Amino acid sequence: MTDQVRNSGQEPLPKIDTSVPHSARIWNYWLGGKDNYEVDRVAGDAFREIFPGIETGARAARYFLARAVRHLAAEEGIRQFLDIGTGLPNVDNTHQIAQRVAPESRIVYVDNDPLVLAHARALLTSTEDGVTNYVDADLREPGTIIREAGKTLDFDQPVALMLMGILGHIEDHDEARSIVSQLVDALPSGSYLVQYDSTDTSEDYVRAIQQYNDGGSIPYILRSPEQIVRYFDGLELLEPGVTSCSRWRPDAAALDLPAEVHQYGGVALKR
Repeated sequence: MTDQVRNSGQEPLPKIDTSVPHSARIWNYWLGGKDNYEVDRVAGDAFREIFPGIETGARAARYFLARAVRHLAAEEGIRQFLDIGTGLPNVDNTHQIAQRVAPESRIVYVDNDPLVLAHARALLTSTEDGVTNYVDADLREPGTIIREAGKTLDFDQPVALMLMGILGHIEDHDEARSIVSQLVDALPSGSYLVQYDSTDTSEDYVRAIQQYNDGGSIPYILRSPEQIVRYFDGLELLEPGVTSCSRWRPDAAALDLPAEVHQYGGVALKR
């Protein structure tokens, strides 16, 4: 198969700020990636000193993404994915998992980070039968996201909306819920929401996040599991509901993970 690329045709990239740590690059570092800078590694190491479990949580969240996409593509017949807050390329990105199951799958990634945009070509590979595209947009602009994604996705057919570890960057919980609601409202019946975020269920995690936020980076707000459940209001949660990411339908790859990590998520159907 020859890779098919859809170039987004965006304007020249803005300058990447390497003076302040960035969450996507730190996450990439924790997952063993190479797309990060010294400032990110320093921040990541300082975070890990306070909360040593962060790398385990990062792996659990990544495996949750993989299991959720695989389930939706293989068991629910979903062929369209809208992944907002893409982050940096890693092993088994959404399009790779979905198109491994169903080569005709169509995937749109959304992010507005310059480094992610610089790596868009790595994300834009696709099977000949499917399409993978990239939209440069902010989570706070759901109308723009839906309009631009609609150039690739058919919103008359079910779509899996993926919000993976991104809603914590919306400081006000009511605003975050409103964004989710606007995005879900644009989806047809039979669509799914896949979502996880980090929780305030560890005092050490709370301290580590506070230190990170105090360092001048874009803040990330930890929320309670109960607050994460509210993102799924009006939807039908699949079993086992909103839970520790390592507990959501674990497979062999997750066997070495603890049952409890401080990233909670779920998958829900829009009737």
